[in-house]
Amino acid sequence: MKGCVFCDIVAGSISAYVVFDSPSVLAFLDHRPLLPGHVLVIPKTHDETLGDLPEAEVGPYFRVVQRMAIAVEQAVHAEGSLVAANIRISQSVPHLHVHVVPRRKGDGLFGKTFQWIRRPYPSEAAIAEAQRAIQTALATAAS
Repeated sequence: MKGCVFCDIVAGSISAYVVFDSPSVLAFLDHRPLLPGHVLVIPKTHDETLGDLPEAEVGPYFRVVQRMAIAVEQAVHAEGSLVAANIRISQSVPHLHVHVVPRRKGDGLFGKTFQWIRRPYPSEAAIAEAQRAIQTALATAAS
């Protein structure tokens, strides 16, 4: 869709640190992560919300989300993960996307309230290392 940053990533006109690419789903590192290893999983078609995703695509899409949660935890040695999708309210890009965020006890995401505080990567090298670690975890799990 014209003007959609995620559609531009799918089309290749905007670069992203891709960790998974299939004919129907793309996963890439969030450029403003909550924590290192934060991944966004999107359908390649422009579906604005979960309700817009065709029913036949829901299962395959969430299988990728499941694989990402496992791979992200393994890649960054996390104790768990947060899997979340904002639907309209707080949905910064009107294209369905699920956040997969690695978690550790005391990571500061949850206190008295949920803290959606972005923590940019310190360098391009750190982003590339997170990308490689997640890709390796995915490849290991597929073997």
